[in-house]
Amino acid sequence: MKKQVMVVDDSRMMELQIRKFLEGSDFEMAAYCDNGEDAIARYGEIQPDVVTMDIIMPGIDGLETAKIILEEHPDARIIMVSSLIYDDTINEAREIGAKTFLYKPITRENLIQALTEAVK
Repeated sequence: MKKQVMVVDDSRMMELQIRKFLEGSDFEMAAYCDNGEDAIARYGEIQPDVVTMDIIMPGIDGLETAKIILEEHPDARIIMVSSLIYDDTINEAREIGAKTFLYKPITRENLIQALTEAVK
């Protein structure tokens, strides 16, 4: 059975890219949320195996969204995905409890490796 991935990113291009990258892998997209509020509301019903989370989004940003999800669901596995490469952002993501950090643009290989590590 494939592992379920929730993609949280305000870019439809990113959603389509991740969906394509997951083809032929052990993962499938269970849900796509284009903002943090939607991700927080839907996480409990979807209960994905892993979440990819953009940082820069309208409304609640990805770091705050991850923090809220992890407070409500401490076992959540979240991979931060962003073009921001600042050390303080990476440190904040780790402090919140993110499993890892992927830099945009992502590759299929990096995504699958990060997802696989996150679900171990």
